[in-house]
Amino acid sequence: MGRLCGAGVAVLLVVALAAALLAPGLGRAPFDDPGEGQHAEIAREMLGGSWLTLRLNGVRYFDKPPLLYWLTAISFSLFGLTEGAARLAPLLGALLAVGATAVLGVRLLGPTGGALAGLALLSCALFAAFARYVRPESLFVAAIAWGFTGLLVAFERRRRPDGNGCPPLGECGGHSWAPASIGCAALGGAALAKDPLGLIGPLVAIALAAGLAGRLRPVREWLPPLGLALLLVIGFGWYAVAAVTEPAFLWYTVVDNHLLNVARMRQFPDEDVPLSAIEFLTAAGFGAFPWILAAAVAVGALVRGRAWRDPAELPWVALALWAVGVLALFTVSPFKLPHYGLPAYPALALLAARAWRDAAPRPRGLIASHLVLFTLAGAGCAWAAAGDGRAFTEAVFGVSDVYSRKEAAWGQASPYPAWSSLQPLVTWAAAVLLAGAAVLAAAAARRSARVGAWAVAAVMLLLAPVVAIGLAVTSSARAVTVMAAEIRARLAPGDLLVLEGPIENAGAVEFYSGHRPVLLDAARSVLGIGSTFADAAGTFWSAPRFAEAWASARPPYLLTTREPGRSIVASLPPESARLLFAHNGRWLYGRAPAGAAAPAAR
Repeated sequence: MGRLCGAGVAVLLVVALAAALLAPGLGRAPFDDPGEGQHAEIAREMLGGSWLTLRLNGVRYFDKPPLLYWLTAISFSLFGLTEGAARLAPLLGALLAVGATAVLGVRLLGPTGGALAGLALLSCALFAAFARYVRPESLFVAAIAWGFTGLLVAFERRRRPDGNGCPPLGECGGHSWAPASIGCAALGGAALAKDPLGLIGPLVAIALAAGLAGRLRPVREWLPPLGLALLLVIGFGWYAVAAVTEPAFLWYTVVDNHLLNVARMRQFPDEDVPLSAIEFLTAAGFGAFPWILAAAVAVGALVRGRAWRDPAELPWVALALWAVGVLALFTVSPFKLPHYGLPAYPALALLAARAWRDAAPRPRGLIASHLVLFTLAGAGCAWAAAGDGRAFTEAVFGVSDVYSRKEAAWGQASPYPAWSSLQPLVTWAAAVLLAGAAVLAAAAARRSARVGAWAVAAVMLLLAPVVAIGLAVTSSARAVTVMAAEIRARLAPGDLLVLEGPIENAGAVEFYSGHRPVLLDAARSVLGIGSTFADAAGTFWSAPRFAEAWASARPPYLLTTREPGRSIVASLPPESARLLFAHNGRWLYGRAPAGAAAPAAR
């Protein structure tokens, strides 16, 4: 009983600490655009429309499944149309992911190891960022983490039935169907959150590990009928209904968004610019810094020990296969974005916790490697803080930020936060990292793996607020809120707003302004396939149609994210366009009165 209480307390404390670090100021910053705005708008439109067929700007949206939007719409109905309400679902996903990682860690490593694994995941910078960001990633990671937890606990129950001692969570008895069913239901949730690959991949990793250990059969003991039914209904039920009601949906989801995407032959591409292999590994590695180092040590030990032959190592082999498989798959894939490595992070956190446990007899090598990392990273941050920030900003945003890469492909600069708002964060990071290096030096002198591991955890947790504040200032630097207020003030109810470019570049414009734009040159976007439906014809304009409307008695207003020389305003009659307002990399134009000498900036 005492062991069970200790395990439960460890999990609860980790989840409580996660909530304390991630929740404050959740709604303080406006929606990041592009990034969050379109997802919040989809949920808002769901409140007055269909909960089955998703829509953005009134157009069919097939790019993501509905779990995030269902949860966000419920949150909006309970707490109002606010940024904080929109970010509750990602926060919930993060807390669930941390909880699942801690539970599995407790099962495999005991309360201390489980707590360290949960804190390792929590302190991964990329994970902490998406915990406060309106996207489905944290829900996706949570579903995969609980899938692994349920299915691997089922294997552990089979290995340790009654008579061999109570497992760490007090789950005596050989029955494995309950945790396995929970794991299957969670993997179904992964498909409903983002992608069916989140359902299939973990099953493949676990089945491969079980087959190598000679424990694949009987399959029904780790993939029971109830679990299989839950997996299929939750994972594919909505997809089946959507395929029946929207015939183009299945082709788009399976063929265009997956098969043709990998081959770089999509019929309906968006503007996202994929990373190179080196860029992806850099983003994934820094996003999981420094835990990925200890995880690599654990994977190396498993390989050297040929752990796949030992049934007791099955959970670790499955986790290693998943983590390495995810990173390797996207490294070689022609298309990948910075956050594609996130599903591997719970497994990396668990493997890192194991590496620190196994290093106890001879910890100096692991401690020394982290000491070097912290010293180099701290010195790098100190050097950056002393400069003008240009190199630091371009390096960080150029690799990790999808929008910056899209703007660079257009040959224009992305709006960045002011260096004055980022410099104190970089200074704080330098101080924390260098202080952590000093503590690690003491841990090396004492040969204490425990001190080393918790010093690393403490340093990374102290950096978590840097991630939150950095995300907030970035959102403020490119949010559409100020522009939306200008639109709301200028446009009368009958006035028409035209948005040039993909809707995702200003996805929250309707959310904040109350004006739904028509879209110009916007088919290369997440609404590409939606633009082919007859009921979207009035939403998507061509350049000739815009020119005709511009010359009419009541011309539209034009909102664009393209610099004047690259925008359609460059092709309009000279001096016919008047720049009304510019903010955060967006320009609002109106037609100049006849005879006025107020041309748009070129």
